Amino acid sequence: MLLDTAGTDTQLTVQEVANESGVASSAVRFYEKHGVVHAVRTAGNQRRFDDSAACRILVAKLAQRVGLTVREIAELFDQLPSDRHPDALDWDRIAAQLINEAEERVARLKEQLAALGSGTTLCEIGAETNG
Repeated sequence: MLLDTAGTDTQLTVQEVANESGVASSAVRFYEKHGVVHAVRTAGNQRRFDDSAACRILVAKLAQRVGLTVREIAELFDQLPSDRHPDALDWDRIAAQLINEAEERVARLKEQLAALGSGTTLCEIGAETNG
């Protein structure tokens, strides 16, 4: 896909997105490779990102701290509109899903902590969680 020569959309370089999101350029390319952000290519085959790319990376970093994998984040972002920049309502839906996921993970961790403190041997706990 080539860059719109009319230049109507803000098109950012890898370095500009990296600077805005506080990650290395290699991380921007990593997130692109895994579908978290999307780039168009110029006639000179350079990547150009729209101005939502840095926000997506910042949210992806937050989602990773919640415990989501990059694949899960890309799947979550697939719910965002492809025909326009995400708006506040779109991000609110993503936030609600991240909150729900974080709460579920905390509940599972609390269950594991309780099991560890129960006096049951680790092997027995491991067998219980394996089945």
